[in-house]
Amino acid sequence: MEPKEILKKYWGFDNFRPLQEDIIQAVLAGYDTLALMPTGGGKSLCFQVPALCKDGICLVISPLIALMKDQVQNLVKRGIPAAAVFSGMHYKEIDRILDNCAYGNIKFLYLSPERLTSELAIERIKKMTVNLLAVDEAHCISQWGYDFRPPYLQIADIREHLPNAPVLALTATATGEVVQDIQVKLAFKNGKVFQKSFARSNLAYVVLYEENKKMKLLEIVRKVGGPGVVYVRNRKLTKETAHFLQQNKIPADYYHAGLAPELRSTKQEAWMLNKTRIMVCTNAFGMGIDKPDVRSVVHLDLPDSLEAYFQEAGRAGRDGKKSYAVLLYAHSDKSALERNFEISFPPIPEIKRVYQALGSYFQQAVGGGAGQSFDFDITDFCQNFKLDLLSTFSCLKILEQEGWIAISEAVYLPSTFMVLVTREQLYDFQLKNPGLDLVAKTLLRVTEGSFSHYVNIQENSVAKFLKMRTEDFIAALQQLDKEGVIDYRLAKDKPQLVFTQHRVDADNLTIDTKQYNFRKERHAYRMGKAIAYADTPRCRSQQLLHYFGEDAEPCGICDVCLGRTKTELSTDDFERYKTKISQLLKAGPLGENQLLEAFATHRHAKVLHAVHFLLEEGFLLRKEDKLAWKG
Repeated sequence: MEPKEILKKYWGFDNFRPLQEDIIQAVLAGYDTLALMPTGGGKSLCFQVPALCKDGICLVISPLIALMKDQVQNLVKRGIPAAAVFSGMHYKEIDRILDNCAYGNIKFLYLSPERLTSELAIERIKKMTVNLLAVDEAHCISQWGYDFRPPYLQIADIREHLPNAPVLALTATATGEVVQDIQVKLAFKNGKVFQKSFARSNLAYVVLYEENKKMKLLEIVRKVGGPGVVYVRNRKLTKETAHFLQQNKIPADYYHAGLAPELRSTKQEAWMLNKTRIMVCTNAFGMGIDKPDVRSVVHLDLPDSLEAYFQEAGRAGRDGKKSYAVLLYAHSDKSALERNFEISFPPIPEIKRVYQALGSYFQQAVGGGAGQSFDFDITDFCQNFKLDLLSTFSCLKILEQEGWIAISEAVYLPSTFMVLVTREQLYDFQLKNPGLDLVAKTLLRVTEGSFSHYVNIQENSVAKFLKMRTEDFIAALQQLDKEGVIDYRLAKDKPQLVFTQHRVDADNLTIDTKQYNFRKERHAYRMGKAIAYADTPRCRSQQLLHYFGEDAEPCGICDVCLGRTKTELSTDDFERYKTKISQLLKAGPLGENQLLEAFATHRHAKVLHAVHFLLEEGFLLRKEDKLAWKG
């Protein structure tokens, strides 16, 4: 079938969005392709449609388990066979899914990057007819980027087993260096790059200097109607801020990764259905959520990179209607970011101490553990070993970046079981164990296929049917498991930690100090750009687009363009600024940002106003983006 026929048949659309068709045609022609499309631009169709046009299976690499599960469910609902393999799943379940992909009719296999390169996956992939390798969140492959994940570096290794499959890399945020790096690290042979403009003409970016952020937030959500998202720095603030809005008659709720999966789903659904108007959250909220009518995204704290800010702010106004991305900025925010920066790069002895504690926590002997996945509760871990939570989180991030471990977000995996004996053996067991007879019979009655594969089971429902307490029913299942009759796996909802290499003694743990320092420098650079965005009264949209390598005219709708930061200068003020500017520039030319650093943040608008007059009156000259004193 042709791409438009596929689009109409499965998604009900008559036409593609801008760039989608170009990307799809490049993929179908066999080109390695990089697609840069802003959040909500319809990236998933760019690999789903061409994969359905061809025989074989599409491998989709993604680091986000929740997003993988959502996409698999959406494909299956449309009648498209799809499956996912990620950390936390039982070996036998992974084995069954990979078998189905190699010998069955599965069209899409979603894999986390660390699972892609496992020996089990590689051996099965060799037996698959792979028509496309799609790499989502492709910026994760680059150490120049803001979300580097080492398992991504191994994706290119799988290409030797897929000689006829092109690569499609997709990302919503990438600077020029990252765009180049993605192509190199994925071993592009005949690459094409498609980039949709990052400009959002309907989205007004606003920076407001506010010390009383909660009251300003209340003013904003009262003034801007419709659904909204409020991003805050930590879990505690999500609850506090939502409670403040509720007290002021705003239908609000809170969301963070520490909540139980069922509760997160309930809260998210209420917001999607507009039962909750404002969701106050950490950055755990929003990935993969397609809600087009979000009218406002407010940040109470400045993120440490413009990539993160752009992606989060971009969740507003996907329907093309006027929306607002507001950053509330106080003088203390800069020092808070700098403190977090110091915590993010702990001393190497501290990193080794945390690694040693991980081995003890999971009882992993030196020389073992590679590829094993464990439920991981960081709070319990820190309490056990008397570790500081924030510092430990940073140490784990560095261990992940160095390729020693991988940590996934919390994921809900339902309880499953599979019968391990034949029907005759099961009948014999029931005769000899009358106390478990009813449980065994009911299991077979309420589930199908449990002799051939793992099936889901809801203990509460079955226990209710049997008129048993849930804990007694679970005990009976555990007894059947102990007797070797079934393999029973309890539901889990914790983040997963994987040892990606065999455990070594902490003294032998290697940290690449050159790469460590490089990432530290890049982090500092990105943080500086985020601070400059808030501090510099220049068109906000222009600043963001320039960061991503795109030239643009002033947007006309941000706070700067609308004149919110404009101010008139008195004669005395002008003379005072003129004197200081002349003193600074007589020592040598400076860029505008360098010049502004010599003044308090709240005076920057007036300084730029003075610079404008001094340029017009011939006191200043521009030389290669620098200002020089002429007078």
